[in-house]
Amino acid sequence: MKKLPISLFVVFICLTSSMANAQTQTSTTKTELKAEEILARKEKKDIDARLQAEKKANRIALRKLKGAEVSDRSKSSFSADFKGATDVSWSRSATFDEVSFVQNGIKTTAYYDYDSNLVGTTADKTINDLPADALKEINRYYKDYKIERVFLFDDNEANDTDMLLYGTQFEDADHYFVEVSNGMRRVVLMVGMNGEVSYFTKL
Repeated sequence: MKKLPISLFVVFICLTSSMANAQTQTSTTKTELKAEEILARKEKKDIDARLQAEKKANRIALRKLKGAEVSDRSKSSFSADFKGATDVSWSRSATFDEVSFVQNGIKTTAYYDYDSNLVGTTADKTINDLPADALKEINRYYKDYKIERVFLFDDNEANDTDMLLYGTQFEDADHYFVEVSNGMRRVVLMVGMNGEVSYFTKL
């Protein structure tokens, strides 16, 4: 006779435990969804702000290069701009003559425009090179993401031609670019020299 109440008690405990686990999982899922919604809103705000800035700015349209061969003028400009460069390798995109090289032990890529003038360079960096405020913001809004790559775009202030990275044109100014991924989603963040972080594009 005593076995029946004990069995009912055990079943009751198991059901209560299962319901508690289900509530915990639901609560965790809701928290994750809320974090994703906040992140999506922030990214949309960043995109809208950048689009507004692009409309207001007097932009110089990127001129497409003709032909597939790198310009001899670009090569001459490079030789004058980067004396002592090693491991030099040229290619041509739709808008730039691009040259990868090593200088002072740093792997760098330089971009030359239609008129064979230097637009700027990119060089690999680490998370330690990022402004401290930027790193805090990335860790806050992208805490479930892994930083995969950091590089610096160093603008040539003497040339007003805008830069094009990841298929997206942006105002010529020095910026860090940070590629982050959570296994399912990869995005690129743009970081100003003052530490301001904004969404740039998705990969």
